[in-house]
Amino acid sequence: MGVVPHPQPSDPSRPPTAATLRWIEECLGTGSRVKLVRPLVGGLAHVNHALLVESRAGTAHRFVLRRWARREWSLTDLEFSPEREIAALALLAGCRLPTPSLVAADPSGAYCDAPALLITRLPGHAPRPASGDLPEYLIQLAAALLPVHALEGAPTMPPYTPHNRLTVQTPPRHATRPWLWERAFEVVSGPPPEAAPRFIHRDYEPDNTLWSSGRLTGVVDWDRASYGPIAVDIAHMRCNLGLRYGIAAADRFTADFDQVCGGYEHDPYWDLRCVVDLLPGGGSPVLEADVPLLEDYLKALLAQLGTPAHR
Repeated sequence: MGVVPHPQPSDPSRPPTAATLRWIEECLGTGSRVKLVRPLVGGLAHVNHALLVESRAGTAHRFVLRRWARREWSLTDLEFSPEREIAALALLAGCRLPTPSLVAADPSGAYCDAPALLITRLPGHAPRPASGDLPEYLIQLAAALLPVHALEGAPTMPPYTPHNRLTVQTPPRHATRPWLWERAFEVVSGPPPEAAPRFIHRDYEPDNTLWSSGRLTGVVDWDRASYGPIAVDIAHMRCNLGLRYGIAAADRFTADFDQVCGGYEHDPYWDLRCVVDLLPGGGSPVLEADVPLLEDYLKALLAQLGTPAHR
């Protein structure tokens, strides 16, 4: 489960139009032909398709077409634009972490049916670690962040801003332990811990990573990349791991990051901020089925803060 909120998922069955496919062929040179178009699962803000394109010489190339095709994106997610991802991919071109490369862009949707990016397709699949593989999986997730946070040129990216501006501080509609949410609001309403800003993914979670034979082969979906505290990336991954595998996995990931980076002290403020960002002020309402998991996670976080998690 990804934890960055969006109002509605995009429709993955919506194929690219004939005009969009012609744009791709023109960008790749005379005689190029799109031979295969396949929808990719996942993705809330975008419609993503895997493409096989054959050049005039008969060489096959694998790409991904990313389209900002959800109708509401310009009203709710305008800051997470194609231009932002273009800037991120330009900086990532100098990163040793495998990331997509930009091939062509139509950020205004002048040629395609929606704003679109054509990027290289990395090898690998969504993570499917067995229980015994979890320790190795976690340490690779931790190590992958080091070259990201070390990127030069980070100040050129938009600054990190929370999704939820805290104008509404109300527990989700299906909350069974509202006091947990109320206490989380109290904590995140205070000033955030001081932290030096770096280049951050901003949406770092398992489903934005690719794997093959137990090895991490790439990190994707960079439209939310920002200039901000690295704790945002740690907290975002911790939340996803905590909901999927339990708080012990989240803590193990933090310990692994501390080990690989040579020293890191995580402030639970950022974990609470990550959860609060899921509420209506930060995007879509939390689904009823997710509330018990989120409340268990909040309870564990507040316990780590030494805050009573009960009434």
